[in-house]
Amino acid sequence: MLLIECPWCGQCEQSEFHYGGEAHLTRATPESDNTELTGFLFLRSNVRGDTAERWFHAAGCRRWFNARRNTVDDRFICTYKPGQNAPQETTDA
Repeated sequence: MLLIECPWCGQCEQSEFHYGGEAHLTRATPESDNTELTGFLFLRSNVRGDTAERWFHAAGCRRWFNARRNTVDDRFICTYKPGQNAPQETTDA
């Protein structure tokens, strides 16, 4: 069983969470042209290794949070609240 550390609730089972895509994206604006809008909607970096992601604690506090996760070994490095920078120290979650 994979445990994920929610910044508000603590460690919970993976089944309580939903993946929300890549974190820290620059959102498209109403003034964006088609190229910018296409890039925002469809193009992702799909990094092999450490990446920043958004997660939703659906069966718990129902809040969004960000996580640094290694996509090779599916290891969560750290989790943090939206609007914050990722912690410098790395801890297993």
